[in-house]
Amino acid sequence: MSKFFLLPLVVLTFACALNAQETLVSRTSTTTFYSHAPLEDIEAVNNRTTAALNLEKGEIVVKMLIKHFEFENALMQEHFNENYMESETYPSALFKGTINTAKPIDINVDGDYEVEVSGTLTIHGVEQPHKGTATISVADRQVSGKTVFIARPKDFNIEIPTVVVRNIAEEIEVTTTLDFSSN
Repeated sequence: MSKFFLLPLVVLTFACALNAQETLVSRTSTTTFYSHAPLEDIEAVNNRTTAALNLEKGEIVVKMLIKHFEFENALMQEHFNENYMESETYPSALFKGTINTAKPIDINVDGDYEVEVSGTLTIHGVEQPHKGTATISVADRQVSGKTVFIARPKDFNIEIPTVVVRNIAEEIEVTTTLDFSSN
């Protein structure tokens, strides 16, 4: 009976090992956002963005904890987490999607690959379809990716009180830079 129990465990372990070879992982990548409004500019950085990229299947997942965004102003960071993003209730942001490219990405060939990315972006508990462009770069078998897109707080049910509406832009520029290594 123990042989029958161990066989599925061995098969599962082998399948996971194969999948891990296909998947590139990033545990310490960066996401920044920039809000330009009439009264002030707001910037924040999250250096703990994580991602998984499967080039063979064209799948990507990017996740970050909201509370990891750091601001120059501690009070601004507190307001961001408590009043706007409600990071205790909605602790993370997630993108899950696919990469579409005209030519296959070969990690043995250095170069930049312009790709289209589409999927679902979840912020503040709200899922929205997301489509954009990104650049995947290969250098010495190291893979990195970068995308810049616009996020609108209203699209994710993030309420901006009237008293500070001139402090926070309606459109926020988000930049994500991912550095992958083999798993």
